[in-house]
Amino acid sequence: MQTVDQYMLDLKGRGFHFQEDVIGFIYFGKRYTNASDEITNTAIELTLKAQKGFDGSFYIALLETLTANNIHTRKAALRFVKDKELLPI
Repeated sequence: MQTVDQYMLDLKGRGFHFQEDVIGFIYFGKRYTNASDEITNTAIELTLKAQKGFDGSFYIALLETLTANNIHTRKAALRFVKDKELLPI
């Protein structure tokens, strides 16, 4: 399990370069929703896949949905979005 910091470094190594305001927004969303690192990382991943880039409002809405539905693991999050047909992935 990676921390958000580690995940962001991993993404940077794979060519995803985020501006400072996006990085701040990612941490804001994590704190705002009280999401775990695992759920935050999953929301970042799903946002990038679904939006082909980082969309802050999509990311926050996804984090809110996952936390409101008591989703605590990446596996559960992927199953949830698939079952609810929330994302085109």
